[in-house]
Amino acid sequence: MEDVTTFAAALPDGGRLLGLDVGTQTIGTALCDAGWSFASPALLIKRTRFTADKAAIGAIIGREQVRGIVIGLPLNMDGSDSPRTQSVRAFARNIGDLTLPLLLWDERWSTVAVERALIAADVSRAKRAERVDNAAAAYILQGAIDALTRS
Repeated sequence: MEDVTTFAAALPDGGRLLGLDVGTQTIGTALCDAGWSFASPALLIKRTRFTADKAAIGAIIGREQVRGIVIGLPLNMDGSDSPRTQSVRAFARNIGDLTLPLLLWDERWSTVAVERALIAADVSRAKRAERVDNAAAAYILQGAIDALTRS
């Protein structure tokens, strides 16, 4: 789903959310608290086969008692879909059987914003490469929980 109100209605008691930044080689993850106040970077999943990727996500969900998933949707700057957007939509459909509410969240500018923040913090290029996907997942998740708590 791409509607914040519908997603929030599916989670009347709140609960921890998992944010995902789905890339071609890695999946950045982030978690938020049960009260939807703040998002923090979590584990980086190195992509292999879909079944292994899904199992890694499932393990995080079980361990962290996640109640919903927010996936960054890489739209074009004009809001249209791209081949990458279609790939993320397919990924979301394929993990949909984890039976948790799922929100697709516009992630335009997330990686750019995170890169700028890491550069401003004087993080080396090598360290930025290690951290950018999880930080982008946290940025995406924070944007979603900010919208959830405003509605």
